[in-house]
Amino acid sequence: MVKRNSTEVMLADTLPGIAQAVNAIFEHFGGGGTLLRSSKDVYIKVNAVGLEPNVYTDPEVLRQTILYFQKCGVRKIYVIENCTQANFTRLVFKAIGYLKICRETGAIPVFLDETPSVPIFLEGIEEFIDISRFVFERLIENGTENLYLSLPKLKTHSMSQVTLSIKNQFGLVHQRSRIADHNYRIHQKFADIYRVLRPDFALIDGLIATTHGHYPTTYNAGKCVVPMDLLIGGPDPLATDVVASALMGFDLKDVRHLELSSATGIGQGDITQINIINKSLFETRKKKLTCELLDDYPPDITILRGKERCCKEGCRRNTESVVEMLYRDHGGKGGFTILMGRGIDKQVVNRITGRVHIAGSCAIQDYGVALQARLGRKNVTLSPGCNDLALTVYGLCKHMRVNQVSLSGVSLIQTAAPFIMAKLKGSQANIVPLI
Repeated sequence: MVKRNSTEVMLADTLPGIAQAVNAIFEHFGGGGTLLRSSKDVYIKVNAVGLEPNVYTDPEVLRQTILYFQKCGVRKIYVIENCTQANFTRLVFKAIGYLKICRETGAIPVFLDETPSVPIFLEGIEEFIDISRFVFERLIENGTENLYLSLPKLKTHSMSQVTLSIKNQFGLVHQRSRIADHNYRIHQKFADIYRVLRPDFALIDGLIATTHGHYPTTYNAGKCVVPMDLLIGGPDPLATDVVASALMGFDLKDVRHLELSSATGIGQGDITQINIINKSLFETRKKKLTCELLDDYPPDITILRGKERCCKEGCRRNTESVVEMLYRDHGGKGGFTILMGRGIDKQVVNRITGRVHIAGSCAIQDYGVALQARLGRKNVTLSPGCNDLALTVYGLCKHMRVNQVSLSGVSLIQTAAPFIMAKLKGSQANIVPLI
């Protein structure tokens, strides 16, 4: 067997079939049997951020990846995720079909929000975060015994430019631990996590890509969903992310967390030093996508952004993406004001009447108490921290007259059973307040 160069990244066409593409990539790198570690167990980290269309790893890519490794002598396959705030993973897995795939294939679903937490120290931001104890024990303490596969989706991201295998690891962090530093420091946080834990292989689902961010509305899917019909894979996650980013039109310097990861020397970040297998696919399907939102909001919403600080990586794009979603996919209304960031003109704030949502601790510290005193607490909602998505969704649903239960896309009865089970299992998900 020829030893493969760790800086190779392979593209595979999925038009002849997803199974064929999965097989081609893994076989190029020596086959699943050679990738397996001593335990013969595989841990697949999917991107199941939510249950809206076009935002999660395609179920068929997951299915074919599971089936491939089952032919390679695997012992157990675990499908792991801790979805984004305001959701809980058990419901997301059920709604998008992952639970069905696990039942049919015998893979084991692991809802990381239902596992205890362990603090780990991140050197760059010099802070502790809480990750799943399951992840710590299986992939950090005993990582040399187990194969860790990252299976993200090819997407731009309004806060991190792209969301690929290095960004995918943010799902290993418990939801409430994602709120702090979800600002201009977030790229360092991603790079720090990558220094602590590195996938053994990255396989990126590129059946489609998203432009204008990672949460395209169904209403604007025609503008935001881009057919790509390929998979991208390799044993160097950084190199794989660099190639996938370039496929969407981003250089290394455009994506700060990739640049920071490259600076650590853990993986190859220089695309000129990466051997792209099937480069003709790269050349013919390369796009020029954007991570900027469409800024498609109700015309009667007033958004006041701070001039001193208003982090796109945190309260700004977090809030604005939710406004787009509630407006276009759930009939959300306007007629209120949003404050975000530091350095908002005090005279303008003093003229505000009606209802207000304040996003982020900077704006809350400056104007939260005064606005609640003047306009009434029931008219002013607060989302503290840098990205408390649960309180952001709660506040915006209230002002935009959207029933928050309807966001799941399934009935209250269908939601109730997995919710109760998740709570009984100890879920730490930061969900939208029900009252």
